[in-house]
Amino acid sequence: MPISEQSILDALRVIEDPDFHKDIVSLGFVKDVKASDEAISVRIVLTTPACPVKERFKAQAEEVLSAAFPSVKKIEVIMDAQVTAASRAPLIENLLPQVKITIAVASGKGGVGKSTVAANLATALALTGARVGLLDADIYGPSMGIMLGVKHKPAIDEALKMIVPIEVHGVLVMSLGFLLDPDEPVIWRGPMVMKALEQLLKDVAWPELDYMVVDLPPGTGDAQLTLTQKVPLSGAVIVTTPNEVALIDARKGLAMFQKVNVPVLGIVENMSYFVCPHCQGESDIFSRGGGERAAEQFSVPFLGGIPLDPSVRIAGDDGMPVVLAAPDSTVAQAFRELAGKVAQQASLAAAGKMDQVGD
Repeated sequence: MPISEQSILDALRVIEDPDFHKDIVSLGFVKDVKASDEAISVRIVLTTPACPVKERFKAQAEEVLSAAFPSVKKIEVIMDAQVTAASRAPLIENLLPQVKITIAVASGKGGVGKSTVAANLATALALTGARVGLLDADIYGPSMGIMLGVKHKPAIDEALKMIVPIEVHGVLVMSLGFLLDPDEPVIWRGPMVMKALEQLLKDVAWPELDYMVVDLPPGTGDAQLTLTQKVPLSGAVIVTTPNEVALIDARKGLAMFQKVNVPVLGIVENMSYFVCPHCQGESDIFSRGGGERAAEQFSVPFLGGIPLDPSVRIAGDDGMPVVLAAPDSTVAQAFRELAGKVAQQASLAAAGKMDQVGD
């Protein structure tokens, strides 16, 4: 008796997505089912290429199908992804309709490593195969040129009369710093900041993207408000260090996004701990656990801790994010895990099912 498509789907219903709490067949993840007496092939299409349980799904599917159809000689499970666009709340003007998921990386104060997190998050997402853009919206202190090694100005598309974003490390990047003299201070009032940010959105030839990571200036000012009015933010990632001074401002930033109805995808604790390269002992230089406690207080996901590591500074100064410069390091692994959790939470937000990571 030939193997039917329905029997394959029924077998795969035992695999449940831990975030959506439904089986992968009911969620519509299983596509292109093909079967013969000797081979079965299925394609599992997830909501993000950065899905942290992708390999687990693949192994489970292979095991389930092998057990259900022992006479079949070849089982092929192809993993794929199609990023789901976030639902669009009414806006004054949507300046990025071609972007599926827009993630703001924010902090309540400067000096917590927000831009470093944004650069490594964008690069880590791109490493999964996603189409990623990175907008340096830190108008007063644009730093992506240095962190990503960009030393030239962007080109102009004469036909479109638009700026072409620069592609580097697999990410399309735009920053006000690419257009200004690096030694020239930006001494602008609020309306000029808002206008500059709008131009970085609508006067740049951004293509269709799965993710746009936006590195915001610290605080809760004009740039943040402009972004929430002009772009349908899928969510915000709050960066903090564990010490209480940073956490006070992080809480304010988190509260601001909640007040303007932007989902908070979670809190990441940067410089969480230091691992001695000689004895491998861990030191809590800025205390530890404050980000996790703040996440619990505001009922938002804790996205993890990034260790304090000199390689991050060295890589940033050299224009190469640490996820590329030292891919086997502990800190690079932490950034890759962060990217998976952020993508996971963004998928839940897009589906209107925000939940705690790991629940």
